[in-house]
Amino acid sequence: MKTPSNSLELDERITRPTDQVRDAVQRFAGPITVLGAGGKMGFHLCRMLQRALTDLNRDNDLLAVSRFSSAASLNQFKDAGIATRVADLCDPVQVTSLPVTPWVFFLAGVKFGTANQPELLTQMNGAMPRLVAQHYADSTITAMSTGCVYSFVDHTCGGSTETDRTAPPGAYAQSCLDRETAFTDISSSHGTRCCLIRLNYSIDLRYGVLLDIAQQVMHDVPVNIETGYVNVIWQGDAIQQIIQSATHAGTPPHILNITGSETLSVREIALEFGRRLGRSPRFSGTESATCWLSNNQKACKLFGPPSTSVEQMLDWVSAWLNAGGQTLNKPTHFQIRDGNY
Repeated sequence: MKTPSNSLELDERITRPTDQVRDAVQRFAGPITVLGAGGKMGFHLCRMLQRALTDLNRDNDLLAVSRFSSAASLNQFKDAGIATRVADLCDPVQVTSLPVTPWVFFLAGVKFGTANQPELLTQMNGAMPRLVAQHYADSTITAMSTGCVYSFVDHTCGGSTETDRTAPPGAYAQSCLDRETAFTDISSSHGTRCCLIRLNYSIDLRYGVLLDIAQQVMHDVPVNIETGYVNVIWQGDAIQQIIQSATHAGTPPHILNITGSETLSVREIALEFGRRLGRSPRFSGTESATCWLSNNQKACKLFGPPSTSVEQMLDWVSAWLNAGGQTLNKPTHFQIRDGNY
């Protein structure tokens, strides 16, 4: 499949709804709210929902809520015709002013720049989700989490499953468990139907683990391989599964790992980019015995495997970089193993 030639083509491809997505959206009786829509995945989730709703003649059933800290972020939604509401989800007054809709996707939270700000993690990943959960207690909530809530595992084990222990290193991952607890508690006390999405490394050509590695190879920067293995999934595939996951929400919350099916070697990824980019990768560190990995077999049984192959993603990222494609300059810091970001 041809590499998108610009960001508009890339966004169109990522947000193209499948028949399965349209079938799921058809089951969403009533309007949908996306909270934290200004983040890296928010626009794509909203745009795919909007395209599916348009196909179903329900153009007015979507609201995107965010602080929209930049005018460019807000304009992207306006240009696409997506209804928006500017709100700070940490402010109880602003949260309670938001319309309660039957279906909610929660994408808000904080990660980077928090290593020395524990109070920010507590507020954004603990107190704020609890406030939101209480306001939308009568809704069906699909809330984003992360594979970082799991313990490290041996790379040969196939990854953590949804029932495996959650004893993650670092304050960030612990705060993500606190976020999950906020929705679990409202589900227990109020009967709120929830789905918790533990995502591992969604890939867009403008950011993501593959781009991080490819840029290091291209610019002759040593690739740190201390985190020796990763899971990745194409952003379009991830969003398709997130939307479909909402129809599986339950009490207690339904937990789903969303990621790729393969355990990928960081060293081998770098070597593959070297072949595509005409470079000889350099490396630093040695592979650790354990790392964060997730098993996606539960999601595969529900939705089928991700449709975009690793080879396709490697080809696209390489071609995008060679063509001078736009990047967001937002490294994933996947190499960090102590959980402090």
